[in-house]
Amino acid sequence: METERLIMRRWRDEDREPFAAMNADAEVMEHFPALLSREQSDGFVDRIEQGFEAHGYGLWALEVRESGQFIGFTGLVLQTFEAPFTPAVEVGWRLAKAAWGHGYAIEAARRAVRYGFEEAGLDEIVSMTTVRNTRSRKVMERLGMTRDIADDFYFPGIAEDNPLRPHVLYRLKRGQAL
Repeated sequence: METERLIMRRWRDEDREPFAAMNADAEVMEHFPALLSREQSDGFVDRIEQGFEAHGYGLWALEVRESGQFIGFTGLVLQTFEAPFTPAVEVGWRLAKAAWGHGYAIEAARRAVRYGFEEAGLDEIVSMTTVRNTRSRKVMERLGMTRDIADDFYFPGIAEDNPLRPHVLYRLKRGQAL
């Protein structure tokens, strides 16, 4: 898939090293419970690829069209952890710091959401993050997603005293403006 400035594609072996560097970057991973080792990062890529095989969609590797540079991922992932709104398909993204502030996340997320509704036939797409992740929340709002405070939740598996545990949930239904 393509956008004006990006190529959204399946993962390549050469993506693994820069992806592992992103996952070991404390700023990129600020809103996640832990940094990922190279082994954990590679395992994540393997699970992403398995998701494509199982569902026909997933977290696409992002490449800047002009330079060919890998900058992270954006896409759709089936969430099945225990929560009142699951199972649900989430639109998500993770970009290298150098790619922040260029509008890449919203550009790719819009394309992923269109794919979800138009090609995968989804009726609703969600997105979630920690309460404090204002950058991602702004992307969700720019996508036209809405938050109902009653949907906010504590992410399972994160310790009760961890400030990353409280999460917000945003929703977008088929037919709502992007």
